[in-house]
Amino acid sequence: MKRRVNERYTILITRTGREPLVVSFRPLALLLAALILVAWTAASGYAYYKVSALRDTEQRLELLSEQARQLGLELAAERNRNENLAGQAAKMLEELDTLESEINRLRERAGLPKLELTPVNGRTPASEGQGGGGRPLSAEDLYNLTADRLKTLLSDLNGEVEPALQETLAKEAARPVGYPLKVETYIASGFGTRRNPFGRGYEFHDGLDLPAWYGTPIYATAPGKVIEAGWSNIFGRYVKIDHGYGYRTLYGHMSKILVKRGQTVERGQVIGKVGSTGRSSGPHVHYSVYVWGKAVNPVPYLKAPSYANR
Repeated sequence: MKRRVNERYTILITRTGREPLVVSFRPLALLLAALILVAWTAASGYAYYKVSALRDTEQRLELLSEQARQLGLELAAERNRNENLAGQAAKMLEELDTLESEINRLRERAGLPKLELTPVNGRTPASEGQGGGGRPLSAEDLYNLTADRLKTLLSDLNGEVEPALQETLAKEAARPVGYPLKVETYIASGFGTRRNPFGRGYEFHDGLDLPAWYGTPIYATAPGKVIEAGWSNIFGRYVKIDHGYGYRTLYGHMSKILVKRGQTVERGQVIGKVGSTGRSSGPHVHYSVYVWGKAVNPVPYLKAPSYANR
């Protein structure tokens, strides 16, 4: 057996014009060389595989890193968006509070009840919490709720407040205001029961007697339509104006009438001049105010009402 292992093999390679090349080797050396070649090939293949796997891993890491960077940018943009929405919502809430206060003042002028809370999607906003069970609203939810609240306020303003306010303003415009004279005067005879200046006993005086110089201009105390302009045994030359909404005024004892029946007049328009016609003891204007056909004390109508200063 040892003899076979120690045997040598010789390979003779001849070359033209040269000495032949002789290669001598033992079988064991050939086997070792083959094993080394196989091991080197396997190691090279494994190394190539590891390098390829490493490169693939690096590429995947780079991709994940880029995705993470994009996600970070999106999250930052979302945070900025939420902050902007929250800021806009907070500003809208302040403006809505102001708007709601203004609407409540208009509702008061229009004779409507105060709007205590503004419904939002079937719910009402609460100023303070009283217990658990709630959840924080996102900026987008808050923004949407304020937008809905604004719609509700605008709907209330256009649907109920504006028509009622227009009606109220029309009534206020029809209300007689101020003296029918623009000169200094005083109340010579007031509204109510008084002693008869032309005889015995007492009588009911349904207006005010305001003395002025003969020929002093007399002014309409509210806009309206002249329904009477003529002569009366009591008031002499007189004018009666219908202002609408139940208001009427009468101006008596004129020396001259400057309007005609059916004529439309404005507040402050001259309608006649002071005289002493009819049942009169001197130059003055008799001024009466009627509400739905009933004579009322004109004194409260001589001054501007409180709403005129609002």
